[in-house]
Amino acid sequence: MFGMAGKHVVISGAGGGIGRALVALFLESGARVTACDRDAGLLAALPDVTTETFELTDRAATTAAMERIIGRSGAPDAIIGNAGFTRAERMADIDPDVWDSEIAINLTGTYNLIAPALPAMIAAGGGSIVLVSSVNAIAHFGNPAYSAAKAALNAYARALAVEHGQHGIRANCICPGSVRTPAWDHRIEKQPQLLDDVVRYYPLGRLVTPEEVAQTALFLASPLSSGITGTAIAVDAGLTAGNRRFVSEVLGG
Repeated sequence: MFGMAGKHVVISGAGGGIGRALVALFLESGARVTACDRDAGLLAALPDVTTETFELTDRAATTAAMERIIGRSGAPDAIIGNAGFTRAERMADIDPDVWDSEIAINLTGTYNLIAPALPAMIAAGGGSIVLVSSVNAIAHFGNPAYSAAKAALNAYARALAVEHGQHGIRANCICPGSVRTPAWDHRIEKQPQLLDDVVRYYPLGRLVTPEEVAQTALFLASPLSSGITGTAIAVDAGLTAGNRRFVSEVLGG
């Protein structure tokens, strides 16, 4: 159905919660998956994939890894830029080191991944780039440095779409809200009621799942979205549609 059988898909951050869902779904679609992460131990648990271990913030290492990937498996038909990180800080917690780190991981690291692959993708006739951004790129929910990086990531996708559309390149962003991954576990241990408090902000009354993010990535990577480029799709259980808590507690209270 999705037309991904035999297609080569490169996924960064493949060892994390969303990353594992991406790998599983693209394999199910028949794609050939190259799974990338900086933690070889996380990649070791993934079946039926080719793996590459490197640090995205190391430009030379990332360029060398992409050259190996292309030499071994051919130009990517799709790249899913999923790797990212934040400490969940507020403005008062930001210092120059935090700022530089978050920009490097969430923005520059994605550039380091995409840039060396573009010539091969263009020579092969094009492909799809899907970047996992965040609702923080659309509105402010804390995490100032992360938010700035993700907003810039959306702009980078638009630039790719506009300047390389003529070369067959499509580029889109997915903007998840809170996703129920193991990253929440330590916070829930400290605050058992946390999720009950969080979901009150979401019109669907729940968090999205890693699988729902992966399903959107598969659609955007596939020929089914052949006319879509330069967009940012919120996969956020309705968070950015409006303020559910304001409506229910202020207007309805």
